[in-house]
Amino acid sequence: MSNISIIGTGNMASTIATLAVAGGNTVEVIGRDQSKATDLAKTLGGSTTAGEFGAVPAGDIVIVALGYANVVPVVGQYGDALAGKVIVDICNPVNSTGDGLAIPDGTSIAQDVAGAAPASARVVKAFNTTFGAVLAKGRPLDVFIAGDDERAKTAVAEFIESLKLRPLDVGGLNMAHYLEGTGLVMIGLAQHGVGNFDFALGVTEFSG
Repeated sequence: MSNISIIGTGNMASTIATLAVAGGNTVEVIGRDQSKATDLAKTLGGSTTAGEFGAVPAGDIVIVALGYANVVPVVGQYGDALAGKVIVDICNPVNSTGDGLAIPDGTSIAQDVAGAAPASARVVKAFNTTFGAVLAKGRPLDVFIAGDDERAKTAVAEFIESLKLRPLDVGGLNMAHYLEGTGLVMIGLAQHGVGNFDFALGVTEFSG
């Protein structure tokens, strides 16, 4: 099993943390509001701990579960505290009207994270194509991941499998831009084609 730190105490943070604890992983939750982190750790139970914001995370894998505007600044604030860690960015940088990305073409929050993180840290994009409400149902889902470091992607894939989900590698970290675009497409489907957020994207293989 994996040793995970989650920066954030919102819905996605608590959902991933809940699945992680159920999957037998060691979990640390971290928030700017220490009381919220402590309360979440107590709710999760088991050996879950509440870390100190800004201190070196206990986990080998650090999931940054924050709104997109806060992800890169927080990674930059942590600085060398993230040295040697696998950093997982899960955000969707969607504009206020929900019809476009709030970042320039050709980049992604995950790539910006890689630029802000210590050189020894390795960045993986994951979970941005899974809605929190669907993830919380505990159903088998596909989780698309992107990253340049194969060992980091393997570590994240093993963690995802412990949640009883299927990791699917889409390629290098440059593909994070397209995963973030996929997140935008999903929001468009929820608002228009499907009419709700109770769905997931996945891959079905056909043989013969």
